[in-house]
Amino acid sequence: MSTAPHTLPAQQQANSTSEQRKRTRLVLVGTGSRAEMYVRAALGDHASSAELVAISDTNPGRVEYYLDLAAELSAETEVAQFRPEELTQFIRDNGIDRVIVTTPDYTHADYIVEALEAGADVVVEKPLTINTQGCRRICEAVDRTRRDVVVTFNYRYSPRNSALKEIIRSGAIGTVTSIDFSWMLDTVHGADYFRRWHRQKENSGGLLIHKASHHFDLVNWWIDDVPERVFASGGLRFYGDRNAAGRGLTDRPGRGTTDSAAGDPFALDLREDEKLNNLYYANEHHDGYQRDQDVFAPGITIEDNLALVVDYASGATLSYSLNAHSPWEGYRVAVNGTLGRVELEVVERAAVSGSTDQKNVVDPNATPVQEDDAVRINGERLILQRHWEPAVEVPIVNGEGGHGGGDALLLTDLFEGPGEDPLGRPSGYLDGLRAVAVGIAGNASLESSLPVRISELGLGADLAADRAADDRASKGAVRRG
Repeated sequence: MSTAPHTLPAQQQANSTSEQRKRTRLVLVGTGSRAEMYVRAALGDHASSAELVAISDTNPGRVEYYLDLAAELSAETEVAQFRPEELTQFIRDNGIDRVIVTTPDYTHADYIVEALEAGADVVVEKPLTINTQGCRRICEAVDRTRRDVVVTFNYRYSPRNSALKEIIRSGAIGTVTSIDFSWMLDTVHGADYFRRWHRQKENSGGLLIHKASHHFDLVNWWIDDVPERVFASGGLRFYGDRNAAGRGLTDRPGRGTTDSAAGDPFALDLREDEKLNNLYYANEHHDGYQRDQDVFAPGITIEDNLALVVDYASGATLSYSLNAHSPWEGYRVAVNGTLGRVELEVVERAAVSGSTDQKNVVDPNATPVQEDDAVRINGERLILQRHWEPAVEVPIVNGEGGHGGGDALLLTDLFEGPGEDPLGRPSGYLDGLRAVAVGIAGNASLESSLPVRISELGLGADLAADRAADDRASKGAVRRG
């Protein structure tokens, strides 16, 4: 693998004029699918405030994929590469301001701590980390270095979720007493977590952390509260070899990218999607990673059905459930208060059978799809009903792009700096900590069959700390000019 030296070539350094040096100098570590959003933002809409200096990953083929994309987006910008083990030296030799981390979850703590100690701030995809040890290491590094960590909770920026936050914040339902929250992942999107590295809990923390940290953050943010106690139940009840054998699904191909898997609704053929083919299938010879493993193969250690009860500091209670093999995708949330109730229902994919989208459009939230379904219709509905009053529907105004325009708003906050936001959508490491705390406690409860108090986990920080002093990162920006 060819890499850039620790210090960039003299000509490239000379190109960094005083005006350019006001831009934030970024490196990206991790070249999975999510990395594309940051590459396009840094070289596109936010090129005036960000300078993508280099890209790094353990897989050189995927690095080349994004270097080629960078060249297409900005022919005059030369983006370097380096090996992940050179991160500290590259940061120090090249004046890097911020590291964007989009690597597998179990590596987050390592890269966050290393970047902070090398003198850079961090932007990290959720989850912050997957276990207690990672939480403590990150908290200690933040305290030691006084650097910033931003966790990208893009769901906060989705207009429908912001609209729900506004209703709660307005006092229309009074003091929150309880929340009912159900999340359905269908047999396209849900199955995908059982094909990839996520399928082993040691890599992802399970869906309680990798996926549900989004949902727990939403609840924490919606009601402006801190989780205290968690009781969880769940298991692997649909995917995996034992469940398959019980339903007669035996003698299956080990992966989807094979002619023998043709016609299997649970198989993902990477060759059918140009990006998946070029990013993963064409580069698996470098490290052996297969993006398309059989969801009914042995070795899966995460759960596909989960239920939690979470007690909050205010006295409110969350009842949460997640199903990863639903025939439709979306979520339902109801927030009860002393003055009434507000309900949000979202249908992101009404049915897998008969969808007009390609089978491998994995996430219908990020890439909206349409179906012809006479009963369940894609869309969203927000209903407010106060005591002794008729229900009213609250309009939701969506923007362009992924997550109802939420991704664009998130990127603006990241690269240009958040302005005054009464909803408090920018999130820092303590927000990330509060979100994964529920999942970490939930995993502990699954093991013990007992409720778990978060304060007894030793995560390294007080989750109820004064929000005014919460995260310097959430008050700042990637921009350093």
